[in-house]
Formats: sequence, structure tokens, C-alpha cells
Amino acid sequence: MRMRTLATSVLVLAVGGSSSGCRLYDSTIPTRQAVPLLPGQTADVFTAARPSLAIAVNDFLVRRPDPVQPIEFPHNIHVGRKIACNEYCHEGVRTQAVAGLPSIRTCMLCHNAIATDRPRIQQITAMRENGQDLAWQRVFDYPAASHVKFNHAPHIRADLACSTCHGNIAEQTVAQRNVAMTMGFCVNCHNQKQASVDCQTCHY
Repeated sequence: MRMRTLATSVLVLAVGGSSSGCRLYDSTIPTRQAVPLLPGQTADVFTAARPSLAIAVNDFLVRRPDPVQPIEFPHNIHVGRKIACNEYCHEGVRTQAVAGLPSIRTCMLCHNAIATDRPRIQQITAMRENGQDLAWQRVFDYPAASHVKFNHAPHIRADLACSTCHGNIAEQTVAQRNVAMTMGFCVNCHNQKQASVDCQTCHY
């Protein structure tokens, strides 16, 4: 009986208060300001870390979109002419963790005089004159959650062929992901080469 009386009293107060301009709650709370979207982000936020369900699923399955390169670089032509990858184009790969990507300056060291009549060479020549560089996209990478630190230098010094991880570059133009570099792939190779399989060799 007391509960019914209390509920009735509250209801009377609420109705009476609202009719007299008094509110028991504030209905004028300002809405949250919209945060500017990041490039490629949609307005439908799936989680705080992923802008959409599709991106979350792709990250979970370690699926990445194919990189879009600024030009269709013909690896087959350069490798076919015996131009060493790690000496002319991917500088520093023998001494550094990350393989360098060639700048327009690197390309023009040869193409100031070679194949200057080709449309692709004329394209990069015009880019250089306009102060632009080649915004290459890396083909291979590991998700941040895997904590993998791949170091090119010891692999090159061990005379491991580039094709072991990158596939037969000599038969393709634009670089592609020809090899699924999973943990099993890497561990099997380390076992065959009698290299360390200690976790901290790659995960640090």
C-alpha cells in the first residue's frame, strides 16, 4: 500500500511540475559533436579500433587489400637484365631491417639516358620535374598485433634468395604477394637452414 502511495505521489509531482514549467530532468543535454572522419573511415563505427565490420574481419583473417602502386613497375624487365635488386633499387637491404624503396632520383640515375622515349619513363621524368616522388606501397607486411620484426639484412647475408619470400619476381611486373609468409612458413625455413626458432628472434 505504501509503495502504491509513493508511486502515485511521484507521478502527481512529475505531471504537476511539467505543467508549471518545472522539470525533474533536463531534456536539453547537447548532442555530441561529430568527430571528423579519417581517410577511408566510414561514419558507421563498428568498434573503437575498427571503422567497419568488414575491416575487422579482414584484420582478423590477416587479409589486406592489394596495394596500388604509383606506376606499373616492370620487375620482369629489370630482373631479366640482371639488375641486382639489392644493389640498385632496394638500397640498404644488406645492412638494414627494412628494404629501401627506390625514389625517382634512384630511377633517373639510369633513365636520364636509358629508354627516355618510353611513356612510363616520360611519366616519372615529368614527376621529378614537378618535385614529386614515387609513393610506393609496401606489398608485404605483418599486422601490428603479431609483433613480428622481420629483418632483411641477416637473410640477405645468409645468401637467401629474394624469391624464397617474394616469389619469382622475374616473371611478374608489379610486385605481388606470391608467398604466404605465415608463422609455419618462417619456422619451417628456419629449421631447414638451422637458424634460431626462439620466439624473440622474430617477435620483439
